[in-house]
Amino acid sequence: MIEKIPLWEKVNLTIEEAAEFSNIGQNKISALLKMPRCPFVLYVGKKKLVKRKEFEKFLKESIEL
Repeated sequence: MIEKIPLWEKVNLTIEEAAEFSNIGQNKISALLKMPRCPFVLYVGKKKLVKRKEFEKFLKESIEL
């Protein structure tokens, strides 16, 4: 039996998980990851992951997206 790790305990999230975690659409998160010097993007080969703690900090400091 595989134990599923809760999203708030993961270090990195997929775009789908970040959308579920933040209640922001996948397209908007993909657009945010394309920003120059995005502080919460992590490239694993061609795959993009979201650094959860940096993403949370970004959302706390943002007024609108």
